[in-house]
Amino acid sequence: MPKRLTNQPPAGDEPGASARAFEDGFLELESVVSTLEKGDLPLEEALKLHARGQELAAACAKQLDEAELKLRQLQPES
Repeated sequence: MPKRLTNQPPAGDEPGASARAFEDGFLELESVVSTLEKGDLPLEEALKLHARGQELAAACAKQLDEAELKLRQLQPES
């Protein structure tokens, strides 16, 4: 199973750590969605997995928002 994504910034200044964290989270989110779409989980397990999917989606969205902000800051003002 893919590593769990956290809302914590990557440890140290390791290049690409944030991108790897996003990729890991997105892969786990895809796995969660695929598993839920099969529809063969008991209700309680499906609810827990759905909650995990929401956490992952929020964390990925936050990372994308932060990346967009960095890009905007790098663009020269017109």
